[in-house]
Amino acid sequence: QVPIGTEIRGMNILGLVLFALVLGVALKKLGPEGEDLIRFFNSFNEATMVLVTWIMWYVPIGIMFLVGSKIVEMEDIVLLVTSLGKYIFASILGHVIHGGIILPLIYFAATRQNPYQQPGALCFISACCVSSSATLPSMIKCIEENNGVDKRIS
Repeated sequence: QVPIGTEIRGMNILGLVLFALVLGVALKKLGPEGEDLIRFFNSFNEATMVLVTWIMWYVPIGIMFLVGSKIVEMEDIVLLVTSLGKYIFASILGHVIHGGIILPLIYFAATRQNPYQQPGALCFISACCVSSSATLPSMIKCIEENNGVDKRIS
């Protein structure tokens, strides 16, 4: 059957966020009876953070072997190295401009503080430069340790 535009693909993220908020409020409203479920979700969150940390440590090894197998199949290595060098240079230059100039300007415009003297700003800037799900554990740790943000808030 051909979709005619009335079907929506993907997840209902807004509904999921709203449900999570309402569930959190309901659990807090229950008081001591809801503490068990709150502890469960906190433990689940900690386990997820451990899994993400493991993935972040071992994925580069797998990627190295995937890239290595493609390099071995290449015939013109000089073309590969020059093309890869240009890509790496452009990528690093883009990250330096974005993380070293654009994000600090946004931070300064929002807070009127020097972003290079605030540890929290450096956490924010480094986290915005790479995948957010990959940097979430390190960003949470940085915010809690450097800025003294309560664990419940972070």
